[in-house]
Amino acid sequence: MSVYDTIKPNGGWLAGIYAVVLAIVGAVLFVGGIILTTAGGSFYYLIAGAMALASGVLIWRGDRRGAWVYGALLAVTLAWSIWEVGGNVWQLVPRLTAPFVLGLGLLLPGVRRAPRHAPVSARIGGLPAFGAALVAALVVGIALNAAGPGTPADPIWQTGGPVAAPGRLAQATTSATAASAATGEWQAYGNDQGGSRFSQLDQINAGNVQNLKVAWEADTGPKPKGAYTGGLEVTPIMIGDSLYICNNYDGVIAYDAETGKRRWSFQMTDSASGKPCRGVTYYRVPGATGACAERIYAVSQVPDLVALDARTGRLCSSFATAGRYNLRRGMSPAPFGIYYVSSAPQLVRGKLVVGGGILDNQFWGAPSGVIRAFDAVTGKLSWAFDVGQPNRKGEPPVGDTYTRSTPNSWAPLSADVRLGLVYLPMGNSTPDLYGKQRRPFDDANSSSIIALEADSGNVRWRFQATHHDLWDYDMPSQPTLVDVRTASGMRPALIAPTKRGEIFVLDRATGRPIKIVRELPVPQGGNGPGDRLSPTQPFSVGMPSFRGANLREVDMWGLTPIDQMLCRIQFKQARYEGPLTPIGLDRPTIVQPGYGGGVNWGSVSVDPERGIMIVPWMNLPTKSQLITRAEANRRGNVLEPTHGATNTKNPMANTPYGAANGPFQSFLGVPCTSPSWGNMSAVDLSTGRVIWSKPFGTGADTGPLGIHSHVPFTMGVPFSGGGITTRGGLTFIAASVEQAIRAYDVSSGRELWKARLPAGGQATPMTYRAPSGRQFVVIATGGKPSLKTAHGTRLVAFAMPTANVAR
Repeated sequence: MSVYDTIKPNGGWLAGIYAVVLAIVGAVLFVGGIILTTAGGSFYYLIAGAMALASGVLIWRGDRRGAWVYGALLAVTLAWSIWEVGGNVWQLVPRLTAPFVLGLGLLLPGVRRAPRHAPVSARIGGLPAFGAALVAALVVGIALNAAGPGTPADPIWQTGGPVAAPGRLAQATTSATAASAATGEWQAYGNDQGGSRFSQLDQINAGNVQNLKVAWEADTGPKPKGAYTGGLEVTPIMIGDSLYICNNYDGVIAYDAETGKRRWSFQMTDSASGKPCRGVTYYRVPGATGACAERIYAVSQVPDLVALDARTGRLCSSFATAGRYNLRRGMSPAPFGIYYVSSAPQLVRGKLVVGGGILDNQFWGAPSGVIRAFDAVTGKLSWAFDVGQPNRKGEPPVGDTYTRSTPNSWAPLSADVRLGLVYLPMGNSTPDLYGKQRRPFDDANSSSIIALEADSGNVRWRFQATHHDLWDYDMPSQPTLVDVRTASGMRPALIAPTKRGEIFVLDRATGRPIKIVRELPVPQGGNGPGDRLSPTQPFSVGMPSFRGANLREVDMWGLTPIDQMLCRIQFKQARYEGPLTPIGLDRPTIVQPGYGGGVNWGSVSVDPERGIMIVPWMNLPTKSQLITRAEANRRGNVLEPTHGATNTKNPMANTPYGAANGPFQSFLGVPCTSPSWGNMSAVDLSTGRVIWSKPFGTGADTGPLGIHSHVPFTMGVPFSGGGITTRGGLTFIAASVEQAIRAYDVSSGRELWKARLPAGGQATPMTYRAPSGRQFVVIATGGKPSLKTAHGTRLVAFAMPTANVAR
């Protein structure tokens, strides 16, 4: 007998190849199953691996029992799948698709020992019995699922719902939105100082939005030679007949609002860093005429606060020093990019209030998180809010700096002119994941909303959303100011969305909750050595929570049973005990929601007339762990200048630990939790109940290993950016990894319109009425490296064809 005869499969080479595939899959599942069961996980993969391995061996030997073993495996798989997840389609896909597709190999000649020329009936004669087994498995799975504990309650429904959309509340319209309606402008980053992201324009409405077409495109470049790839995340403002933006390479540009033709541009610096600039600020100097009577303010990547003539784009030389104020004045030194300003200054009572960000997890001793106000005409410092020196309102004396490593406010600010208050969404004191070194004033101000008196910079009130934050749960969103209907009448409210998915609704005059907030116990122990944990954290139980239901092993996902199994192993080997599970040294922690939210810088939009809030939110956990200083150094997690839109190193220098921080995903680059990851929800602000909630975006422009799937199924995909809402009953949003902008019906959530974009639309759109009377919707399309969306440099404007515009 030859060697060839020894290794030759009895059923032929085609059946032999199939047998080898089964055996390899079985071996992988069997070994992984041992690891998973040892970690306390499901026995299914161990059993399935053994059965697939046995099936492969038997088929190789030409034993028809191999087909029966695999058929039995499919029946077991079906029963187990239905038992675990019921009829959840996205959860059934990785459990059933690959095993059943692989099962088609049972029809190959030689697998069941039927001759190649035999009729089909001879090769599939066992199918009736197999079908009966599947039906029995289905029945068993349904029975086990019905008898099981059920799925954890999703806190999005903790206030009840869904409910019907309310009617219009005309008295809720703010003076800011009324002024915007009169001019048709988009006057500030969030359209008004209260960040409503609402426009009273209704030329484009639910009845005609399907007719929207591209009206013009405008380039925001050129991209400097050798520039880092960043993100064009700007929301333009529109004043008069001009659109104004900043790009991510330190350019400020004005366009004709009707045609998109560039009117002027000004290059603040020659930086090629690529860091996002999300907006500029407009001011008309009272009583002024001539040059710089109307101004555009922007912040460079240096960073400098720059004042430009809105008509010409030239520097306003009387502002600060030759048109610039160097925001590094009074700040301690740091590598480039550690201290940055990405949000537009907030204008209130003739003052420009400027926050700033400190890059996460870099070093203790980083520059201050000081917030400063400047006279909008002269550029002189009006006051500084330094939590470490609360009584010092001016610049530090020579040789001193603003207090290092204090909490910062990187997100857009809001203001109430009538109350004379400016509202700061505060981040925490960096490094973010270890806090033993934090001082009492750091803990008192971190992850809070702080109301400052605009005239003096004095604190009026504070509300803390996360105590002693060790999860990077900054307040990431511009607070939204709107009047809400309560049992005692209309009240001036501030809506504070959070990365945690909690939505706090506060009285904006006092900071006291309008919707019920409770301090609830959270997991304890196992955090960084020497650090402490807060025993309770605030939960907004009077509003829906967008943190997602508590995770279980059965919620792990994948494209196949193998990567799903590996995600289950990751989950069981990590620590997860629900919201705010501590991050420690011994093993990774699953953080849900992750540091991207919940809700992030895109914030929410409101329809103040209907009393509806639209919430784009993510349900995408991350994985975090403290690592020793030696391990951080070994991984190259060291302090260095940063460029582009993201930084993946987390050295946490000058503390005992570094951090390993990243997405919770499989080796295919696919999230380890099941869809939907990106969602849109509408909330009745009067009752706090959900009106509708749905997945947002298809998987067409994303997929395993960064390869686009081109599958147009709505699954709810990751996103970055926000939406706007109009009096026409529409919410416009791009933001997702799908290269598209959409319009949703505010009352029902029905998608009414979608248009393809030339690049990723990771920004918040805006809308305005041009002097011709035509309403436009504009979105920046720049892409975002962390989402792997296509890079671009264009603004895209949509409008009704002129023949459809009502005059």
